[in-house]
Amino acid sequence: MAWRGQIAKHVKELRILFCQTSPTSSNTRSFVEKNYKELKTLNPKLPILIRECSRTEPQLWARYDMGVEKCIHLGGKTEEQISKALEDLVKSGAGLKS
Repeated sequence: MAWRGQIAKHVKELRILFCQTSPTSSNTRSFVEKNYKELKTLNPKLPILIRECSRTEPQLWARYDMGVEKCIHLGGKTEEQISKALEDLVKSGAGLKS
């Protein structure tokens, strides 16, 4: 999982949106609880914004250079799938720079 330490090289900002109570957001909440500290430690200057709002569908947003943004909807995904979605967004950012 070396890619986790490279997030800030390819992504300017991460936003994770979810509901505090809905079952649809439970895996996203768990992912944030288990992974936020490591992600922030490995990428201390990367803004990682956590947005909790009632009845919000879980989503992962990445902002890249030139204001380009991509979103992945996380409803129904496991924590492993959420991690894979984050990895895909990071790799997508690496492709935008070439």
